Amino acid sequence: MSDFFDQQEQLDPARREADLMARLPSLIALAQTAPGWATILQGVQAAEVNNRAALAALPITRKSSLMDLQKQIHPFGGLNATPVKEMRRLFMSPGPIFEPQGQGSDWWRFARPLHSLGVRRGHIIQNCFSYHFTPAAYMVEGAAHLIGCPVIPAGTGNTELQIQAMQALRPDVFVGAPSFLRIILAKAKELGADISCLKMALLSAEALPPSLREHFRQHGISNVMQTYGTADIGNIAYESTTDGTLNQGMIVDEELIVEIVHPGTGEVVDAGEIGEVVVTSFNQDYPLVRFATGDLSRILPEQSSCGRSNTRIAGWLGRADQTTKVRGMFVHPSQVQEIAQRHPEILKARLVVSGQMSNDHMVLHCEVADNDQMNNVDAIIASIRDVTKLRGSVQFEVIGSLPNDGKVISDERSYT
Repeated sequence: MSDFFDQQEQLDPARREADLMARLPSLIALAQTAPGWATILQGVQAAEVNNRAALAALPITRKSSLMDLQKQIHPFGGLNATPVKEMRRLFMSPGPIFEPQGQGSDWWRFARPLHSLGVRRGHIIQNCFSYHFTPAAYMVEGAAHLIGCPVIPAGTGNTELQIQAMQALRPDVFVGAPSFLRIILAKAKELGADISCLKMALLSAEALPPSLREHFRQHGISNVMQTYGTADIGNIAYESTTDGTLNQGMIVDEELIVEIVHPGTGEVVDAGEIGEVVVTSFNQDYPLVRFATGDLSRILPEQSSCGRSNTRIAGWLGRADQTTKVRGMFVHPSQVQEIAQRHPEILKARLVVSGQMSNDHMVLHCEVADNDQMNNVDAIIASIRDVTKLRGSVQFEVIGSLPNDGKVISDERSYT
């Protein structure tokens, strides 16, 4: 039994990077045939986008902007390269935000995380993602069909019926949200039901703290892993093990380019710094170019000990949208970055909002390399007022003292 889904997972990183960069011009050219991307990428010479620097110069398209884009060009904002009538499924996620599914096999690239978990032909999967309007359940279906696994289309809810199905059909694998698996285990214990058939769980859609992972293991589910993805992209990254031991972080899917950028901007962060996850997807039906997920993560150094050679990220570390209302005005992360860019002496900035409701205080904490630059405090205060239309003060910090948590705006007010 192979530990790897295919040879791509063990490619030399330099070769993988060269292959992805060589494919970028064709992806950009394909995207520009879609009316939405044609507007977003207007004036871009596709042939010149063949390296990360050129990619990083392209505009960000945010998941949070999809509703507005889709109102302008129904139903997918003009981001689909394949006509709507040629798609396989059309989904409606909360928002509403609409997503397509094309005709290809394992269209969401969900087979890699299932294979990493240990799922092989003949394993039975109880699929507890929703089949109602949203795509998660169908991500599992496509991957299971490719691997050769029968699926129990259980969906969400109906806890006692879920347990009844497990007792009768004896699935090896649970796929769904961590919280729902916990509910099922508790109900099975209450009913005295034997669901010891479950040995593996692939979990997503929610955070999975170590204590909950251990709780599942204590209930006989020996292999518990997470995958990270979105309804628009599908699988983005997934966990792996070495000799039964969970490896740190998540391995980026082979068909994606992942960047970590400063929240509110498209600028790539320094290595290891937390920022917003931005994905470029080589999906021929629904190409996504610098698609900002709104999630925070960071790149981990070195390769995984499991033998997969692709980039690792730390997994989901929170949300990047830190827009905060101060004295009736919204302050955005991009405004903090704009203030910092006006003053080259600022190497890193973090706006802290404190006080109580109706009595807010804004302080821009700035890491600076040279203490002599502190004479510019009045100019920085003026920039705060000019950009945000609000008063704020400045506090200088030594390099490396601000937390590496991806926060550009920290709301520390008391609401009691």
